[in-house]
Amino acid sequence: MHGEFKVPGGKLVVVDLEVVDNRIAEFRLAGDFFLEPDSALEAIDAAVNGLPADSDAARIAAAIHKALPEGAVMLGFSPEGVATAIRRALQRATSWRDYDWQLIHGEAAPPVLQMALDQVLAEEVGAGRRKPTLRIWEWNEPAVVIGSFQSVKNEVDLERAAEFGFAVVRRISGGGAMFMEAGSVITYSIYAPADLVQGMSFADSYAFLDDWVLQALKSLGIEATYQPLNDITSPTGKIGGAAQKRLGNGAVLHHVTMSYDMDGERMVQVLRIGREKMSDKGTKSAAKRVDPLRSQTGLERAEIIERMEQTFEKLYGLTESTITPDELAKAEQLVAEKFGTDDWLQRVP
Repeated sequence: MHGEFKVPGGKLVVVDLEVVDNRIAEFRLAGDFFLEPDSALEAIDAAVNGLPADSDAARIAAAIHKALPEGAVMLGFSPEGVATAIRRALQRATSWRDYDWQLIHGEAAPPVLQMALDQVLAEEVGAGRRKPTLRIWEWNEPAVVIGSFQSVKNEVDLERAAEFGFAVVRRISGGGAMFMEAGSVITYSIYAPADLVQGMSFADSYAFLDDWVLQALKSLGIEATYQPLNDITSPTGKIGGAAQKRLGNGAVLHHVTMSYDMDGERMVQVLRIGREKMSDKGTKSAAKRVDPLRSQTGLERAEIIERMEQTFEKLYGLTESTITPDELAKAEQLVAEKFGTDDWLQRVP
């Protein structure tokens, strides 16, 4: 069995192993990481051999920690990274390059339809009717997108939202509210088989699925990093946040919203949580907390998106695609039956 795990911001961890009588055997660790002393490699191999094949990542990592020689230095990886690679090998996880990735970057859609498309496209990938897909969202009207478990009244000032023309919609993933204005954000979704993140914790999968966009931002001169659990940030401020949903049919929906030209003052008028978050920061302006991509690059939004698409294509391959008539019809039906209903929006009043 063979498993690989590219540590986000770090090195590649490669493992080969067999399973004999439900225990790990013939385990070998390799990769482009740095490890001192040399004897630590043998210690890691010995620690893993003999472990039950159903050991979770925490147990494997603990065994490696315990076996490391005193003063051992691991650069570019960690016991947790080795454990993830092992779990991926045991569960036969796939890699990015195992798939023919599709790109959807079409016309703007109403906010409520965006929510339905996210569910439909993820379900289609899980059912095998659509290849794994990267979708870039476009907006032509303002909206607040709240997380699946957020309270409407606690998160949004509905009177201010109506005054400024903001629709309020609820997505299927958890996490916090997203403040969306036409041309002010860059949002993308990844619809992938669960095998791509097999063996990873939720925390590890967030960073793993967004590593490509960090590379794209760094190529534009932004020192972007991932801040657990789900934030993309830089030395001059937060850039955006991610959310994720794993569907029962074997699909993963992962989406990210990054601020391009955020109106911070309006955001804290519409979002109640914005005011609370600001209350202990010693500042009156949300613009000092959310640093837009425009101010850091000086580039047009379309240029940043183009670099993102180019980076993804270079790393993993990418073929242009479109939303099919059948997918659109399913999404429109979901708008009528779910996302456009008050029952869904007010599921957590």
